[in-house]
Amino acid sequence: MDIQIGRGKTARRAYGFDEIALVPGQRTLDPSLADTRWRIGGIERDIPIIASAMDGVVDVKMAVRLSQLGAMGVLNLEGIQTRYADPEPILDRIASVGTSEYVPLMQELYAEPIKPELIEQRIQEIKSQGGIAAVSATPVAAAKYGEVIAKAGADLLFIQATVVSTAHLSPDSVTPLDLAQFCQEMPIPVILGNCVTYEVALNLMKAGAAAVLVGIGPGAACTSRGVLGVGVPQATAVADCAAARDDYYHETGNYVPVIADGGLITGGDICKCIACGADGVMIGSPFARAKEAPGRGFHWGMATPSPVLPRGTRIRVGTTGTLEQILVGPAQLDDGTHNLLGALKTSMGTLGAKNIKDMQQVEVVIAPSLLTEGKVYQKAQQLGMGK
Repeated sequence: MDIQIGRGKTARRAYGFDEIALVPGQRTLDPSLADTRWRIGGIERDIPIIASAMDGVVDVKMAVRLSQLGAMGVLNLEGIQTRYADPEPILDRIASVGTSEYVPLMQELYAEPIKPELIEQRIQEIKSQGGIAAVSATPVAAAKYGEVIAKAGADLLFIQATVVSTAHLSPDSVTPLDLAQFCQEMPIPVILGNCVTYEVALNLMKAGAAAVLVGIGPGAACTSRGVLGVGVPQATAVADCAAARDDYYHETGNYVPVIADGGLITGGDICKCIACGADGVMIGSPFARAKEAPGRGFHWGMATPSPVLPRGTRIRVGTTGTLEQILVGPAQLDDGTHNLLGALKTSMGTLGAKNIKDMQQVEVVIAPSLLTEGKVYQKAQQLGMGK
């Protein structure tokens, strides 16, 4: 039901993950029996978690290690890795600069042209070490470098922007990327995003998307909601786009996975996300905290270097453990940011969900009181009172 904001405007109520909770059913399951496998673009993974295509999160080493652990990392093809043959000194500069100099430095560093030979080199470095070469580009870069990406042997291409749609209006001098034609002509699966509504998700699926990314501006390092005022709380956005996936599947027999992208920090967030209908999740800041992450304990948004309207921020996330500890344990922290797979399996066991499809069907309740309960818990921790 719509809520009246004022006489001239009504709005639909939307929910974030902090406002919902999952309800145990009539059975439980030993967590070891929970099956978290999923498929994306014909590739099966044991863990439905993808590391975001952000320069502080994924480089070649991270992509390879994530693949070895059963997950996946996406390399940003418009970042430091494809602009500089040796990205290490550049990453050092980003981590060491002060707050006031940060945006000008990023604009300077990202003004360096993208080099097609480095695109090919990074993809081949991942492949040669047995990793899954999943890469990301904006629609403009995808049109420009699509042939290079395919020739280099990439396994998956993520076309990502703040908002992606199949109905993009451009000046007469600019020809927008035809997503349907591009998906049809590319010899590798193409994942499209980002979106937050049923209609756009459905259109992206009809255009040939191998998967759809859901989320506009919810991430810790993204300021699109503050700068542009654009976005939908993730629980509602995921549920709406999952409905589009189900309708498209019933109509065509083609199942297109929905991936929630952004705003997920803990294992509980991931569990709630899948319960709302997601097949997998894409996360950034949890992996930016890994010892192996290229960000040196920092995490930053990829729209920050914009020379016209910088969006995104650099946040100090610190280093809390190894990538293995964060992804599959054993956990060294009790705040839900370590052993994300263990959290998902334990939640599935508690809820009696044998696999991801079962998890998508568990009961969800609206629980805004959780916000208050969370604040009470945080205060108790600060006072040393435990749980």
